[in-house]
Amino acid sequence: MSRPPLPPFDEASAREKVRLAEDGWNSRDPAKVALAYTEDTRWRNRAEFPEGRDEARQFLERKWAKELDYRLIKELWAFGGNRIAVRYAYEYHDDSGNWFRAYGNENWEFADDGLMQRRHASINEHPIAEADRLFRWPLGRRPDDHPGLSELGL
Repeated sequence: MSRPPLPPFDEASAREKVRLAEDGWNSRDPAKVALAYTEDTRWRNRAEFPEGRDEARQFLERKWAKELDYRLIKELWAFGGNRIAVRYAYEYHDDSGNWFRAYGNENWEFADDGLMQRRHASINEHPIAEADRLFRWPLGRRPDDHPGLSELGL
């Protein structure tokens, strides 16, 4: 199984890889998203360290059970060889209706087949008022005409 675009990345293929990852995460489908990672993938996500595709899938199941109406935007930061760095922001609410915006950076490393083998994420979040939300497209893929992080001043 391969997951194009494949490394080594140029700017166009790195941007495509970032958008495909954003689209996948915005699907909020843990089983589908987990298929973008190697069987032996290793993650660092806040204080959690999933190892392997199955643990990554379980992590995503827990995440999206708590982070409701999740919407994410990723933006390419840097790339080289088989690595890509991104910055991102996402909005969600909890089961009490409290809204949050999270900001983060990820460093990705890919296997030759285009599957992600390493994902290191650093994330901070803060509460926002519902009226301050910026990510207001219907659940699922961000529309092509919706502003990205830079256009939103984030």
